[in-house]
Amino acid sequence: MTVSVVLDAFDHRLLELLQDDAGRTLTALGEAVGLSPSAVQRRIKRYRAHGLLRQVAVLDAEAFPAVVLAAVWVTMERESVRQLNAFYTRMRATPEVQQCYQLAGEWDYLVIMATTSMAAYRETAERLFKSDGNIKRYETRLVFDTVKRGLQLPTLAPAAKGRRKR
Repeated sequence: MTVSVVLDAFDHRLLELLQDDAGRTLTALGEAVGLSPSAVQRRIKRYRAHGLLRQVAVLDAEAFPAVVLAAVWVTMERESVRQLNAFYTRMRATPEVQQCYQLAGEWDYLVIMATTSMAAYRETAERLFKSDGNIKRYETRLVFDTVKRGLQLPTLAPAAKGRRKR
């Protein structure tokens, strides 16, 4: 659970740098934002304590060429709280589901999946989507090539960036 925390210009720049490469040393981060290594360390500790930052390993996709990526568009039959909670629980518990977004418009959800083969994709999709009587329809689009892959989130509105001191 993320708790609201006030961020200053140093925080925004530091979070940008950490999203780019969390392996940078405290000294390198401090030099880039104009803070001492100990001040950077305190800020990073605060980000973790407030749930703003967690550290994970991001694998190089090129090292795993057999991975099958799929975008799955899902439409629900009905959206009762119980059924949606069951769907959310299933999405969150399935390691092949990388991302799941609730949408506005014709489709209710977009699910991004990564599997080790087409057979693994089919098995996972049947388990996730066909076994749920509440899913009206789903369509899969296979990813042929990754043009851009990223996890970075903006920490500052574009208008505020112009006013920020570097």
